Amino acid sequence: MTQQNQHSPEITVIGENAVRLWGLTTHERTRRIAQAAGFGWHDNGLAKAPCVLVNAGFAFDPGWLRYIAANPGAGITLGGVPVVVHARTQAEADAVAAAMQADSALILPTLDLVAYESGPTLENKELRKREVPFLNRLVPETVRPLERASYFGAYKGVTDILTKYLWPEWALVLTRIAAKLHVTPNMVTAVGAILCVVATFLFAKGDYWLGMGLGLIFMVLDTVDGKLARCTITSSWWGNVFDHGIDLVHPPFWWYFWGLGLASWGLALSPDQFWFAMIAIIGGYVVQRVIEGEFIRRFGMHIHVWRKFDSDFRLITARRNPNMVILAAATLAGRPDIGLIAVAWWTIISLVVHAVRLIQAMAAKAGGTPIRSWLQGDA
Repeated sequence: MTQQNQHSPEITVIGENAVRLWGLTTHERTRRIAQAAGFGWHDNGLAKAPCVLVNAGFAFDPGWLRYIAANPGAGITLGGVPVVVHARTQAEADAVAAAMQADSALILPTLDLVAYESGPTLENKELRKREVPFLNRLVPETVRPLERASYFGAYKGVTDILTKYLWPEWALVLTRIAAKLHVTPNMVTAVGAILCVVATFLFAKGDYWLGMGLGLIFMVLDTVDGKLARCTITSSWWGNVFDHGIDLVHPPFWWYFWGLGLASWGLALSPDQFWFAMIAIIGGYVVQRVIEGEFIRRFGMHIHVWRKFDSDFRLITARRNPNMVILAAATLAGRPDIGLIAVAWWTIISLVVHAVRLIQAMAAKAGGTPIRSWLQGDA
């Protein structure tokens, strides 16, 4: 399924449902999704057409509301029952509302209704993936499966190997606890930031294992805050700046103070080795970010989603989490100094790969080849 024309109709929920997902009723959750997307909200009966009608008996990924709101006449059904439908006329709105209230199948030739059972996919550019977003009836028995689907639906499809394969189950438990205790994403980010700073000072002292332990908790919380925000629909401009700002700024400090801490192990690098490592790691980190930004500027998408190779390479490219794997392995072998040098060389290799990919994309575009993400499939 591909997005067609943009439209901002009013969103209205049909029916009532006391069952909550992440502590939110369907009305409150839908209102948050609508407001986050900049859509109008109607909370007093059926809105005037054109409007998007949402069935209170179901829970679904926010992507469905955004897609259907942008496509007049579109709708998604489950078992024939309309779940989210964009009605263009009052006659369509009345027919859809009646079917939702009666929990009955809807057959209306003027609407482009797609059965969820057919497995329709949507591309999520923000999370760099194409998938069949979750949708199901919201009843007590489906709350935990829906929360799980919602949580994993909030995961980036293209990310590093630890975030993709190691963190998810831990972070899911913490996300559920945070939501139940009404902990906000910014609170989680703040705790993580404190641990990040403490880990930095521990690295400077050469207390690598405790530093990595606190860093591990910080890295998991770095996943929790984003998932909590997306699952509870509480993302904010400040929250994004706070979270991404910490992510962007702290890695160079970790590598620099790791290098200083080597003296405590009697493994201090020579001045030449130390500055080679710092220039390679920190300079390479900055230049890679510049390349990523240039790719987005030129082609309107992340470099990591151009081809499947780029998505696979993102799993291990020289960013914080893969670098920490290298450092942990070297420290386990008693040589954190070699770990830092290895990170420096891996950063250089990753930088070369990204630079080559940018040049290849520029050459392809100059040759008339459209630059599009492999995640778009044949849509």
